[in-house]
Amino acid sequence: MHTGLASMLLVSLLGVVVLQLVHRWTTVAARPVQSSPFQSGWLPEQHALSRFHVRWYPATIVFLAFDVEMLFMYPWAVVVGRLGAGAVTEMFLFLGALLVGVLWAWREGVFRWV
Repeated sequence: MHTGLASMLLVSLLGVVVLQLVHRWTTVAARPVQSSPFQSGWLPEQHALSRFHVRWYPATIVFLAFDVEMLFMYPWAVVVGRLGAGAVTEMFLFLGALLVGVLWAWREGVFRWV
């Protein structure tokens, strides 16, 4: 059993080393900004860590709420027939909690874009 673990560790470390070497051999280092895939090699107009307007943060929170909802609804839909009414009740409680968050965001004006 220990030889299997040691061989898997050796193979994974060897894989990491090989991938690092392939990356170093194939990378373009002459002009990294122009060779980057961002906007087909155009020069960036602002720094990547520049500040965003504060209205984007609540919009991001609302997007994550809907995204997380879908994350939980797909596996639930697969097993709801097997679990029965309890699963339906739990999903409606979960959707109710998300609805409270969306109503709060609506009251705060997240959906007003101007």
